[in-house]
Amino acid sequence: MVEVARQQQWRLPRPIDGIPLDRIALPQPLRAVLYRRGLSTTEDVESLLSDQDPPAPHDHFPQLAPALARLQTACRTGESLAVCGDYDADGMTSTALLLRAFRCLGANPKAAIPSRMDDGYGLNPGMVEQLHAEGIRLLITVDNGVAAREALERAADLEVDVILTDHHTLPDQPPKAKALIHPATTPENSPYRGLAGVGLAYILARTLALEMNRPEAIGSSRDLFCIGTVADMAPLTGANRSLLKEGLKHLHRSSCPGVQALQQLAGLGDRPLVADDIGFQLAPRINAVGRIGDPVLVVDLLTAEDQDQAYELGRRCDVLNRQRRDLCDAIEAEAIALLDSDPSPLPPFVLLAQSHWHHGVIGIVAARLVERYQRPAALLAADGDGFMRASVRAPEGFAVDEALKHCGHLLERFGGHPAAGGFTVQVSAVTELHDGLNRLAATWIDKRGEGLLVEPEALLTLEEINHDLWAGLQKLEPFGAGHPKPLFWSRGCRVLEQQPLRGGHRRLTLEQNGTERQAIIWRWPAAAAIPQTIDLTYRLTQNHWRGETRFQLEIQALRIHHPVMELSRGSGVYKMQRLGPKALEVLNPAGESLICKINDIGALESEDSRARHPYVAGLLQEACVGLGLCP
Repeated sequence: MVEVARQQQWRLPRPIDGIPLDRIALPQPLRAVLYRRGLSTTEDVESLLSDQDPPAPHDHFPQLAPALARLQTACRTGESLAVCGDYDADGMTSTALLLRAFRCLGANPKAAIPSRMDDGYGLNPGMVEQLHAEGIRLLITVDNGVAAREALERAADLEVDVILTDHHTLPDQPPKAKALIHPATTPENSPYRGLAGVGLAYILARTLALEMNRPEAIGSSRDLFCIGTVADMAPLTGANRSLLKEGLKHLHRSSCPGVQALQQLAGLGDRPLVADDIGFQLAPRINAVGRIGDPVLVVDLLTAEDQDQAYELGRRCDVLNRQRRDLCDAIEAEAIALLDSDPSPLPPFVLLAQSHWHHGVIGIVAARLVERYQRPAALLAADGDGFMRASVRAPEGFAVDEALKHCGHLLERFGGHPAAGGFTVQVSAVTELHDGLNRLAATWIDKRGEGLLVEPEALLTLEEINHDLWAGLQKLEPFGAGHPKPLFWSRGCRVLEQQPLRGGHRRLTLEQNGTERQAIIWRWPAAAAIPQTIDLTYRLTQNHWRGETRFQLEIQALRIHHPVMELSRGSGVYKMQRLGPKALEVLNPAGESLICKINDIGALESEDSRARHPYVAGLLQEACVGLGLCP
């Protein structure tokens, strides 16, 4: 959400001396983005753009061979086995992927996914005992298992073989299993280091199918890999990137009836898909089931062979997704009302508890509160017998896992990673817990500062938003975690028109030096005014409407445009302004002037000897970026 009234910290990109990566056939602003992201050589960028397949997994996963040997035996003998997944999109797509492959290869697999509400996360001893009673002697976990110590010990007692495929943090004591397929067991610079659960399942199934000379067994596995990888926000680098890039070319023509049904219900048509289509259309329909329904529904959908059955299962997923949206909206409205009705200042750490809130969606609402208030947030719901269960989210820079560990003496259970986590706490300990989290968040805010942190990566004029730039962006696809869509900024844009849209959104027509572009702001507050001339940050998209395609700027933040830039240094303020398209003037606190120009290779030059002083040169470089004289 964007609010002009909310305090903002704009951190403009670091200056670049000269024109970077000039041998790369991309528009200069895109080369600047890549250079600032650390791709400083031609070889770095060519590696990003490469379509090269990842290396043979046998050389990277030390326990892959025993896992394959046990699975080949199971497939050749028609053995009954269980795939123990998780209830998020990564776990459900992983489960479906292995079920489809194992069935085709001759085994007799069944799904075993815990209930979010009844069982909690991951494999548990009760599941192991139940599966053993059904005759199962082989379990394969996907997207869970490494932390299930008690369940693994029970499996060993019952002589049930377990193959663990998981990407969550390994415990200090290695888990007991027949084999462990985990990214952390690969060499340090392995391209497989960023695989999510579905990536590990894909590698396992693909290698098994090829070794058994049955490539048809993984006919739709790449499609499920694509969905699960994007849905789990796995980093789109290394093997994830190369496998996804190839998979997206064919996903819209998937042979999996369940995937076809999801695309039809999402209205995606028959065009090639991009990662955003998965993240915003397909993944929510899958995740919604795990949040408020039975995850077996998704597994049935993604393993269905009949098109009509798949469509009906997909329709049920669609209904649950609409219910999930309604639940989220209702809880968000209630949470905001609770905060607005409290006369005390907003706490450094937002913690709200209501017994009737739904466990499955409070994490989504916590993320919305983080976006709205730019501070960590936890939502708690009743968990029975005097306990509450929470989901936690935080802005970048505040480590959720470390904060929970710091307060671990007050918690019954907790876990997570830097951006998100969860915990269970006694009701009687909630106040003390909030005090501790507030202290941690207050220290973090003191260092970071209040308000929305705005960090654009490259400057664009509206005229530069053209088909050449769009073609360059397509070369950098797919975008996602670890390789986000570039955040551009433009300065001095006039707002010609404003149009309110349903849902609280607003469409703008912007003009700069005779060029007009359309922009949109999602969830814009009705009472918030937009200045007549603005600087803005945005991501570039295309809007398809009634057969017409236009560029669209999805605005992330905006501020009033000031032609004169001020930089505070010590007790003084330096004032800077442009002098035409390639020059700038700096006034020091004493009012003395220094003029500098940008040469043809993008470097600063001046006849004034003061410009060569390192302190002054640094000021000039910041002014060059801030005034829009370089990308």
